[in-house]
Amino acid sequence: MNNVLDILNYKFLQLPVYKIALAFLMLFVFLFARKVFTLMIISSLKKVVSRTKTDLDDKFLNAIRNPLRFLFVIAGVYFFFYFLEVDNKVLLHILKGLLIIDFFWAIYNIINEFEDYFYHLLGKFGKSSKELASFLVKLVKAFVITIGVVALLQDWGINVTGFIASLGLGGLAFALAAKDTAANIFGGIAILTDNIFKIGEWIKVGNAEGIVEDIGMRTTKIRAFDKRLIVVPNATIANSNVENFSRRDRRRIMMRLGLTYDTDAGTIKRIVSEIREMLLAHPYIHNEPILIYFDEYQDSALSIFCYFFTTTAVWDDYLKIREDVNLKIKEIVEKNNAKFAFPSNSLYIETPVRIENV
Repeated sequence: MNNVLDILNYKFLQLPVYKIALAFLMLFVFLFARKVFTLMIISSLKKVVSRTKTDLDDKFLNAIRNPLRFLFVIAGVYFFFYFLEVDNKVLLHILKGLLIIDFFWAIYNIINEFEDYFYHLLGKFGKSSKELASFLVKLVKAFVITIGVVALLQDWGINVTGFIASLGLGGLAFALAAKDTAANIFGGIAILTDNIFKIGEWIKVGNAEGIVEDIGMRTTKIRAFDKRLIVVPNATIANSNVENFSRRDRRRIMMRLGLTYDTDAGTIKRIVSEIREMLLAHPYIHNEPILIYFDEYQDSALSIFCYFFTTTAVWDDYLKIREDVNLKIKEIVEKNNAKFAFPSNSLYIETPVRIENV
């Protein structure tokens, strides 16, 4: 018996072994209680909320489930350090710090779970969109994380404002970085509120051209047509000319048809007239403007100018329409026994005059 007492009272790191054992025992007890809580209480609540007509309670339970389970970890950690005789002041800071983390974790999860409702709410307004809702959700999440970190630092006695101010040159650098971040955030707000573009649209900003993949708080991600990912700061976009090709309701076709110089005037008139009539009757060509004119004598061709618009801006459909129009024009030219010209040179050889002696 005395041997057992001696072992329990044996000091390791200036603590009796029995206190270290109690510390680990309390930690495992609360971890076990966490498991029981999950299997019994949380499972029962899931069954209850699944029977209700609304999914609000399901989302709320999903949001707070892990933070509730984390409370058992907090209790276990508290008693673990309590039996290890950690200073009460430090122990209190550990407890409050873990509770702060748990509280803001729960708020963050609630925001995550109710994102869809936020999108739906903003969708009722004219210029609001999923991109704007997504941006605001990210902003709120960043705000929650920032407040959580500040609360944690304040609890440990760190004056965040004073700390930043005391950094001197470091504080100046931080302020300059924050200035750029703020410019990008406001640039992102300008992009979304002005409805400049949306995710999935084809845009060009400076040398960056492609499909918009994401509009973030600081940057916009554009997937180029060769599959490169281009990341552009929102402030740059807000201060640049943006071409949004997806907002077009039509695409332009402009080309020249070259006929050979042996084509007579009557044939040219018929070809021009038939091309114009074909385009006017085409279901996928806008009726205005359709400009088909014989306007130039080029070096190797009699040139017919063609200018008109398709009824769609979709790239694949546009190519199909253009192919159809090209084939119809070729049929018209061939039907009128005319030929397309191509760059060529004519060589004239004069026969020398032979003079005989008289």
